[in-house]
Order: sequence, then C-alpha cells, then structure tokens
Amino acid sequence: MRDLRIVFMGTPDFAVTTLSALVSEGYNIVGVITAPDRPAGRGRKMRPSAVKHYAVEHDLTVLQPTNLKNTEFLNSLKALEANLQIVVAFRMLPTLVWSMPKYGTFNLHASLLPDYRGAAPINWAVINGDTETGATTFFIDDKIDTGEIILQKKTHIAPEDTAGTLHDRLRNLGADLVLKTVELIQEDQVTTVKQKNDAISRPARKIYTETCEINWKADGSAIHNLVRGLAPYPVAWSNFINGKEAGKMKIYHTEMENEEHNYTIGQLLATKKELKVAVKNGFIQLLEIQLSGKRRMKTSDLLNGYKFENNARMA
Repeated sequence: MRDLRIVFMGTPDFAVTTLSALVSEGYNIVGVITAPDRPAGRGRKMRPSAVKHYAVEHDLTVLQPTNLKNTEFLNSLKALEANLQIVVAFRMLPTLVWSMPKYGTFNLHASLLPDYRGAAPINWAVINGDTETGATTFFIDDKIDTGEIILQKKTHIAPEDTAGTLHDRLRNLGADLVLKTVELIQEDQVTTVKQKNDAISRPARKIYTETCEINWKADGSAIHNLVRGLAPYPVAWSNFINGKEAGKMKIYHTEMENEEHNYTIGQLLATKKELKVAVKNGFIQLLEIQLSGKRRMKTSDLLNGYKFENNARMA
C-alpha cells in the first residue's frame, strides 16, 4: 500500500466537505492551497476562504498564491513533498503544478463528464431541465475537464430541486467519490477511461449577470428551470414596471401553470395572495422574490403591503 502525502486545493464551502472527509479518514494532508483572502461585507474586511478557515482550525499548512507560476510558490509546493494532489473547486492549474506529484493530480467535477465541462455544471444541469447528473473524478491534463476519468456516480434531479439543493447533494456525493478514488490510488488499483471528446453536447459556461435575466417570451418551463438553476445564487432577475415605478425584481422560487389565456406576455397579475406573470403557454407563479431596496420574502407577505397596478408588467 502506498504511503500518501496529499496536497489539497480548493476554495469554497463545496470543497470543505471533501477536505473534512479526508481529514476524518486520517489521510496525511501535508498542505492546503486556496485563494488569497478577499474583502467582503459592508466593512470590506479581509475574509479567508471557507477552505482556509477549515484548514487553520485543523492546523493544516496553508498556501495562498496569487500566481500559480510564481517561483516562490512553486518552491514552497515542492517543499511539501506531496505525491498526490486533489483539486475541488479551485482554478485551472499550470502544467508545472499538476504534473508535480508522483501519483498525479486528480479533480472532482460536479457533472458526468464529458457533459458540462466548465465553471457552472450544477447550475446548467438544472437550467437545462435535466433529470440526472452526478460527479466525476479524473486526472488533470493540460485542458479544462478533459482528463481520463477515474470514477463517476449519478444522482437524480427532482422537479423541486434548485441549484442550491443539488449543490448540497453533490457536495456529499463528491466527497464520498474522492475517498473511493484516494483508496484506489493508495492501493495502486486505478483504471481510467478516456473521455470521448466528440460526445460533449452541453458546456457549463460561466454565468454572468446577463445570463440571469429572464426572457419572458421563452417557454414557461424554460423560465421556471432558469429560476431553479440560479437559486439561491446568483438569482434570476427581471426589470418590471408598476405604474410610474420601474425597478428590478430578483426571483427565487416559481411554479409553472400551463393554461391558455389572452393576456399580454410579461403582464403581472396580482391578487391579495398571489402574483404571476403571463407567458406564452401559461403563467409563472412568483412565490419568493426580492424587490429593489426590500428584503427577500414570500410573495404572499409582500402583497400585504405592496400593490401592483393593473398595468404592471415585466420589462
């Protein structure tokens, strides 16, 4: 059995679950690489990443390079004498880094590769209305998410799932998959499968503000899935006009109602208890929203003190 010396690379909460699992199983984590502290909050105080917070609490060696090709960082990384590197939600590594350890560098990706290579695989699986996704471990090479696959595990996407609920499920599933991958490497039992590059049909491109804007002329199911796939972050949004008021609405939770109607697409229809938007094949029921300058709340609560005019519409 191989004696492993592991360097772990990751930044957000998603990665903490895997790092915690490795520590709990007694693996020798000789170093943790994470993003530099960043200003956050109203006071813009410097805040460590979730991975750094966990690593410091558990007395793990932490490196926070701004440049992964920096000579000082590379020397510090070599000094750790790792023979395996594990990457979970970090950034693209230069060849000098991923090729360094004897037993390789593997990554956990939150999709069933080759589908959803890229920055936002969880969001796009929900946005596209998929009913199945999963996680993959693979050895890193010089391209993005193209390396040879070690293990994969599937999970169902339920109609009520959001990017948030799927994120949490994949976070735990992924940690288990990493432990199984490390065990195979430790026992020198790994067999890999090359990805079929011509099989990729759906990229997981980075999500920008404009990606999150709702096109009310789209199919109602597509709008509903967009909301699900962007909740709770970065959140779908739309401009709206209510009488003489114009504002921005963030939309966290919807339901689709298939129904024929003669309303104008984008028209807002409000009662004392519900708010919905007319779309071409029915209505989008708005269940949880946030108006500019107001807190996030259930629409039924908002309607207790806020009135939508008869001509209110999405812009």
